[in-house]
Amino acid sequence: MMEKTDKIYVAGHRGLVGSAIVRNLQAKGYTNLVGRTHGELDLTNQAAVRHFFEEERPDIVVLAAAKVGGIHANNTKPAEFAYENMQVQCNVIKCCHDYKVKKLLFLGSTCIYPRLAPQPIPEEALLTGPLEETNEAYAIAKIAGMEMCRFFKQQYGDDFISCMPTNLYGPYDNYDLNDSHVMPAMIRKFHEAKMAGRPSVELWGTGSPLREFLYVDDMADACVFLLEHYSGERHVNIGTGKEVTIKELAETVRRIVGFEGEIVWNKDMPDGTPRKLTKVDKLHGLGWRHKVELEEGVKLAYDWFRENIETARMDGR
Repeated sequence: MMEKTDKIYVAGHRGLVGSAIVRNLQAKGYTNLVGRTHGELDLTNQAAVRHFFEEERPDIVVLAAAKVGGIHANNTKPAEFAYENMQVQCNVIKCCHDYKVKKLLFLGSTCIYPRLAPQPIPEEALLTGPLEETNEAYAIAKIAGMEMCRFFKQQYGDDFISCMPTNLYGPYDNYDLNDSHVMPAMIRKFHEAKMAGRPSVELWGTGSPLREFLYVDDMADACVFLLEHYSGERHVNIGTGKEVTIKELAETVRRIVGFEGEIVWNKDMPDGTPRKLTKVDKLHGLGWRHKVELEEGVKLAYDWFRENIETARMDGR
């Protein structure tokens, strides 16, 4: 059982995912939280990670730190995505075992399912077919981390669990167009086009792929729910169970941002996986459902972007 006084280390506490989990934990009365910036602790450095665990001795660990990015970043830097993510995972998971952490939550991503997985995607689809080539390196690294948690649970009885969030968006997202995901990229492009009075915005692909989007604070609530209530061996999908086309998403973002120009689809650029919807029956069966629908979530995300545009993650900063 988690106690309100447990020392909880959230790896990646300043990112989109980690910051939302910190907000949720604090709102629920967990006050003994530990975080380190990348400058303070390089999670790829085995000795540094071991020293941190030796000093802090956390009771609970949430591994939300990862090298992430969109199609372009995954396509052009596969070696970095594979190496850095596997290094971080190996260091943190092994230290969680060695220093007898009470519970570990490892965060995967739905992009690690097979490219042509059955839709909606059940948890059992993992490792049943070829991966989407545009994010293969990241997917392989994440699969290795999830399976490592399962192996430690099998061999040692460690309470290491994994979850699989769908596409996330919200406060502290990455708006750097070189490696951002689709939602923040759209928000920034439409906003800048509106402010500059441009007649059109170019978006990649055909607009036909189907995607599911989960507001990050809902994801965080599900993660804390699983920490408090779940100890199963298999990972759990976290999502809404609802999907939209990228074209429908673009129209929603354009309307909320207030851009009145046209959308030009660059069909020479890749679409990525044709459809990606999670089956969330397992999570619903445990007693959790999302609260924020897409329209409300995009408004919240755009409001945050406008209010934090000077400090948001853009263009390498």
